[in-house]
Amino acid sequence: MGNKTSGKKAEDKIKEALSILNNLGVPRQQQNERSALTLLSLLGLKPASKWEDATDPLMGITPMMEFFEQHYGKKYAPNTRETVRRQTVHQFMQAALIVANPDKPSRPTNSPKAVYQIEPSVLKLLRGFGKPEWKWNLHKYLRTVETLKKRYAREREMRRLPVRLANGQEIRLSPGGQNVLVKKIMDDFCPLFTPGSYVIYVGDTQAKWAYFDSDALALLGVEIQEHGKMPDVVVHQAEKNWLVLIEAVTSHGPVNPKRRQELKELFTGSTAGLVFVTAFLDRKAMLKYLNDISWETEAWIAESPTHLIHFNGERFLGPYEE
Repeated sequence: MGNKTSGKKAEDKIKEALSILNNLGVPRQQQNERSALTLLSLLGLKPASKWEDATDPLMGITPMMEFFEQHYGKKYAPNTRETVRRQTVHQFMQAALIVANPDKPSRPTNSPKAVYQIEPSVLKLLRGFGKPEWKWNLHKYLRTVETLKKRYAREREMRRLPVRLANGQEIRLSPGGQNVLVKKIMDDFCPLFTPGSYVIYVGDTQAKWAYFDSDALALLGVEIQEHGKMPDVVVHQAEKNWLVLIEAVTSHGPVNPKRRQELKELFTGSTAGLVFVTAFLDRKAMLKYLNDISWETEAWIAESPTHLIHFNGERFLGPYEE
């Protein structure tokens, strides 16, 4: 009997959360059990909890999923973690229902350490769910939500990292993670070691394509099919006709023999010679991967920007023909 009562309370709480999501105008694709459980976890609400007792814990995706299972008996497979992030949490952020990394705004949202928190005005609103003033408070909140969305969007934009390309165009990268190093590559490495080069591609931690000139790459005989395999930065040194492929190492590894072969295959047909570079923030980061770096590649350390480390071969910074 106890389990049935507990199960009914859980189902009732999920239904109430779904009703709230509907009232808030969340897209129909997010009006589902997964989104309801995500909202409940971010409010710290268990089946027997009252809405007025909602809290605002900092939670990562995995702890949310553990909350689903522990308190609601809803087990989601570990490989659905990205579904929760991309199909619920991302939309909650866009709707200004939650904020990402309030403890450290510069942390990238795809970081394993990323955390989320219910937005303060939403928390205040939801604590009144079921009370006589709920409809009035909801109406009042909905009148201000667009302003709230714009404010958070503006704050996110202000935190982005400005990067100026050689042609004068400015792009802005999402803050934190490897983008800090990508900015250093653009600001320091390129002017020093590929002066006059033309930027073809710059990746972004959150949006894979921060900048991509596919036409320029096509003129060099390369058509990219596998977007996920792109290096972090690609520049064309026209004077020497080099295509410099740069990996920024913060969470992923360097240009090791396997990655070097992958890049060679990805850029098959290039009329420009391929140059492989691994970039690190500091020596400590490089030492961690020292044994993995492929021969006939270069390593650059941002804390010593005027130096380049050459891994064997008969030439210094240049392509190798097979």
